Amino acid sequence: MQKKTFRFSRSAVDYYFRGSFAQLSSVVPKKNSILITDENIFAAHPKKFSNWKTILLKPGEEYKIQATIDLLINQLIELGADRKTTVVGVGGGVITDITGYLASVYMRGIPFGFVPTSLLGMVDASIGGKNGIDVGIYKNMAGTISQPAFILHDASMLQTLPDNEWKNGFAEIIKHASIMDAALFRQLEQRDLFYFRKKKKELEALIEKNALLKTRIVQKDEFEKGNRKLLNFGHTLAHAIENQYDMPHGEAVAVGMAYASVLSSHILGFKHANRVTTLIGQYGLPAIARFNRDRVMDVLMKDKKREGEGVNFILLENIGKAVIRKLTRQQLYEHL
Repeated sequence: MQKKTFRFSRSAVDYYFRGSFAQLSSVVPKKNSILITDENIFAAHPKKFSNWKTILLKPGEEYKIQATIDLLINQLIELGADRKTTVVGVGGGVITDITGYLASVYMRGIPFGFVPTSLLGMVDASIGGKNGIDVGIYKNMAGTISQPAFILHDASMLQTLPDNEWKNGFAEIIKHASIMDAALFRQLEQRDLFYFRKKKKELEALIEKNALLKTRIVQKDEFEKGNRKLLNFGHTLAHAIENQYDMPHGEAVAVGMAYASVLSSHILGFKHANRVTTLIGQYGLPAIARFNRDRVMDVLMKDKKREGEGVNFILLENIGKAVIRKLTRQQLYEHL
C-alpha cells in the first residue's frame, strides 16, 4: 500500500494507492467506525464486512435524497455514533456522496473516509470534497464541500464491476484527458477498455494518475471559484438529461462532452471534436442521445452553474486545454 498525503484549505487527506480492503483496519479502528455500503456491494464482498458495523442501503441514484440522509442519521444515533466516530463509504459515487454529506451534517461534522469500489469513484467521485444529494430531477442541488480523512483504493474491488460501470468510469478519465492532459488523451487513443481491464499494473497507474490530476486542480481551487469549474466539462448537459431520462452518469457525461466539443468548434474554432467523439465511442460510450430539447433546456438553465441569464460552460480550445465561457440560453439552444 502506497500512502500520499495532500493538504487542502482546512485539512489533509491521506490517499492509499494500490491498497487492500483488508488494510482498512490499519487506517481506522473497527470499534470507532461505521461502514456505509449498498446491498449489491455487500452481496459481492460479504466476507470483507465481517466484524465491521455496517449500514446497508438500497443501490441507485434514486436513493441519493434527503429521506435517505434522515434515515441514516437515525441509524447513527441508534448505533451510538459520536464525534469520534468515523463513517466510511464503501461504494461508488452515490455511496461516497451520501456518506460525505451525512458526515458533514451529523453533529455538525464527524470524520469520514472512502473506499471507492467503482472506477468512476476512484478517479473522480471520491476526490475533491464535494458531497451532495439530488432534489427531484436536479443533480447535487444540496451538499457540502468537506474533505474526507482518507481514500483507500483497492483495485481488486473492480473485478465484480458490471461492464457498464467500467464504461462510466472511463467517461471521467476521458474528461480529465480532454481538459488538461493531451498526453493522456493520446495514450487512451492507443488503448481500449479491455486493455486496462486485463493489465492490473497499467490500470492502477491510470487510476493514480487521474486521481492526482483531479487532486491538483482541486488543491488550487477547492471551493470552485476558478479553474475547478473546468472539471464540469460535459457535466452541464449531463446533469440536465441524467435524471430526466434515467441515464447512467458516465453515459450522460459522454453525451455532454460530445455536445461541448461540437459547441467548442462553433464558438472557439476547436478542430478536434471528431477525436473526442471517436474516443468516446472507442470506450463503449454514446456520443448522442435522443431527448426533448425544451425540457432539457429548462433543467439546464436551473443548473448550479447558472449566473443570471447565462451558464458557465466548459469548452475546449485544444485537446488538453479547456476554458470557461459564459453562454446564453440562445447559444446553447441553437446547438443542442
